[in-house]
Amino acid sequence: MARESTRTVQGDSAVTDAAAVGVVGLSKAYALHSTALPVLQDIRFDAAPGAFVSVVGPSGSGKSTLLGIIAGLEEPDSGSVTVGGTARRLGAVAYMPQADTLLPWRTALDNAILGLEVRGTPRREARAQARELFAVAGLSGFEAAYPSALSGGMRQRVAFLRTVLTGGSVLLLDEPFGALDALTRSEMHEWLLGLWERLSVTVVLVTHDVEEALLLSDRVLVLSPRPGRVVLSYEVRLPRPRHRAMTVSEAFVRDKALLLDAIHGVVS
Repeated sequence: MARESTRTVQGDSAVTDAAAVGVVGLSKAYALHSTALPVLQDIRFDAAPGAFVSVVGPSGSGKSTLLGIIAGLEEPDSGSVTVGGTARRLGAVAYMPQADTLLPWRTALDNAILGLEVRGTPRREARAQARELFAVAGLSGFEAAYPSALSGGMRQRVAFLRTVLTGGSVLLLDEPFGALDALTRSEMHEWLLGLWERLSVTVVLVTHDVEEALLLSDRVLVLSPRPGRVVLSYEVRLPRPRHRAMTVSEAFVRDKALLLDAIHGVVS
């Protein structure tokens, strides 16, 4: 699996033709009454095929806006965004928002195939594809269960499978585990990493949790307060596989302190 090659780079990183995601000079502002409110400023980074990149930063720094732009749901005011070397983004990535947004009247299996159905895949074929991943996700036996009967972790797994089955080699995840308790979140981390390695996809994760970013990522981008700009691009060299016990190690504590310093403005 491809890995990021930059150790610690402040400000930006070069975008290459081979990048699964490439962002160059991206800026975005929203209209607020009669003035423009800058949200993102000159964002530059890339993600190699198969990489796992996390984006952290203070509230209001534009993390979710950045993900929406990469997904093609919004357009930047300036700069460029490419997915797989092309400017076409809408429909080229799989995007999972913060809430699981499962439909309460559909079973877990039928929620998982929603993206496939939208793309025109016959229901029988879509269900067959989804069933293969239900076992991988530890959801065997819950195909016919409705969302109300599923735990928080199970709902997130169904939502993640729906995202994966939508297609594309790039997954955009917007704080998917933020509402889960610590134990369930830890279990989801291990599950996500296993599925990421199995599928060989590129992941861009937005999170407010620095420990989560370090446990999951090849590289962590730190955004400044609004307007968000990349103040630190940090390659994580902690050995894999990673687990919660690593959070007390000297290397982990050092990396966490560096990222927190960047978030609080010590690194510029």
